[in-house]
Amino acid sequence: MQVKQTKKSEIKSDSPSTGRRKFLASAAAGTAGAAVAGFPMISVPAAPIVIKMQGAWSATDIFNEFAQEFVTRVNEMAGGRLRIDYLVSGAVVKAFEVNDAVSKGVLDAGHTVPVYWYGKSKVASLFGSGPINGMDAFQTLSWIYRGGGLELYQELLKKMNFNYVGFFAMPMPTQPLGWFKKPIMDAKQLKGLKYRTVGLAADLFQEMGAKVTQLPGGEIVPALERGVIDAFEFNNPTSDSRFGAQDVIKNYELGSFHQAMEFFEILVNKKKWDAMGKDLQAIWRYGVEAASQANYWTAMANYPKDLRKLIDKDKVNVLRTPVSVFQAQLKAWDVLSARLSAADPFFKKVVDSQKAWAKDVVYYWAANDAPFNMGYEHVFKTKLPGAGAECK
Repeated sequence: MQVKQTKKSEIKSDSPSTGRRKFLASAAAGTAGAAVAGFPMISVPAAPIVIKMQGAWSATDIFNEFAQEFVTRVNEMAGGRLRIDYLVSGAVVKAFEVNDAVSKGVLDAGHTVPVYWYGKSKVASLFGSGPINGMDAFQTLSWIYRGGGLELYQELLKKMNFNYVGFFAMPMPTQPLGWFKKPIMDAKQLKGLKYRTVGLAADLFQEMGAKVTQLPGGEIVPALERGVIDAFEFNNPTSDSRFGAQDVIKNYELGSFHQAMEFFEILVNKKKWDAMGKDLQAIWRYGVEAASQANYWTAMANYPKDLRKLIDKDKVNVLRTPVSVFQAQLKAWDVLSARLSAADPFFKKVVDSQKAWAKDVVYYWAANDAPFNMGYEHVFKTKLPGAGAECK
């Protein structure tokens, strides 16, 4: 039987094998650049935005714990898309250099206070260590976020050509008058005293006759030991005791107008901020708010306990600041505020804004607040320390 040889040219184009090849080729062409139905895309997670943040606080300071509370909240909420790595003071730059480093991009972010760049602008201190207008830290923080303070702060950053975005957290309790070799029983004793403080408080104490040196917290005890200063204030019983104040000096006075309110300034470089996108920016902003409250809770879990330890274990002579010092501070502030307002219209603008907010806010607080001292004394059957009295 003869089999007829078929030429390739005689094979019909619609043969099964040819048709199958054409279909597959057509399907591939038609779906180029798109996922084939039934085969899900494989998601490759983008690398996180990494933020290198440094604080202005020595390694043992509780302020690093406050900074870490902010870092932890942002990192957890960001779900791996943003990661803040936190470093203590000196890891990259010194404490007073944090804001410059963030502005220049040497650091991506910073955890500091405005009084640490007070040397560049005295207005900075209005957002962290003054003025004396009756408001506490909670009320002043309400001015920042609801009374126009944040807009004035942003205006200041623009005037200073700082290339960062800033936020405020943690309404700090009133800061003590400080640590002294001899108890301060009258404001006259401050005249000629070599005293450490920062920001507008430095001008205030100079107006009262003190010789003021501005130092970061980590340099206070060495300066005291060298005789550069005779007395100092830093912030609170926990921070003060952690750097060993009680080991070198034994008189500690509580209460003062010089820094009756202060907050942390949380900075992020503008380029890094813009790269975050709206959702991560929102996480950062709300992380500041969450940390602000968490910081205060942590402070209340530590400050009272460490004050009690200073009294009972370390035998520190703890006193309530006498009335004459508060009165002298008020008089000095009147002179200082008038002088600085006359020299700088923007300083006056910020002070006037704060006073306008304080007028109603403090009035409401004073008219409405319960007499908590009375409640305490009733429950515990003990008198709270008055002005100039020893705290036991």
